[in-house]
Amino acid sequence: MVNARSDRVAGLEPGPAPVEWRRGDGLVPYQAALAVMEARAGVVADGTASELVWLLEHPPLYTAGTSAKPEQLIEARFPVHVAGRGGEFTYHGPGQRVAYVMLDLKRRGPDVRRFVVTLEEWIIRTLAALDVIGERREDRIGVWVRRPDKGNGREDKIAAIGIRVKRWVTLHGIALNVDCDLSHYSGIVPCGVAEPRYGVTSLADLGRKASMAEVDAALRRAFEPLFGKVLIEAGAPPELTAAAAQVSAG
Repeated sequence: MVNARSDRVAGLEPGPAPVEWRRGDGLVPYQAALAVMEARAGVVADGTASELVWLLEHPPLYTAGTSAKPEQLIEARFPVHVAGRGGEFTYHGPGQRVAYVMLDLKRRGPDVRRFVVTLEEWIIRTLAALDVIGERREDRIGVWVRRPDKGNGREDKIAAIGIRVKRWVTLHGIALNVDCDLSHYSGIVPCGVAEPRYGVTSLADLGRKASMAEVDAALRRAFEPLFGKVLIEAGAPPELTAAAAQVSAG
């Protein structure tokens, strides 16, 4: 759990080179994505590869963070994966933009709380560009939108954050609901937040129609002032081919 975020200023020191920025096509199996992250994070820590932001979608699945409790899995409607990240249960699936972020905090400043604040700010600025007001909450990780249309004090989560740091390189990242099936969240207690006045939402649910390409462009524009320049590369990370073959081989 990351606490006391209000005293942190968003924004990291720029890295020594532009961040590699990749956008995957299709639905990426979760275990393959984990293998890619582990492989890239290792060479980033060694100083032999560039940092990476990887935008992708997963098939429907649940992930369990290090604080997940068995009772928070209400019904295993989809495969459940142990993620190794912080946090509890969350959902990934089509129509949700996942951004995996592999940055070297040893070079950018070893402050995990500041990194989380900066991830939140990245989402908030992205949403603002899409005419949605997103807000952070001291007692709840992620980005939230007020829902007065649902009743007094109602708020819905539109984006989740879950990270892991290994050798001062970050893994995992953010998940922003664009136009996903929100009923898929019914199999879990999302991020451990069980109070009825807190739900989940998406851009489509809020009446904001945006294509994934438009969301990706907003993410990139919001990223650079906070994290530094990016270098756009075509396709998925090269590590994915080997990772997918490894997963298929069992």
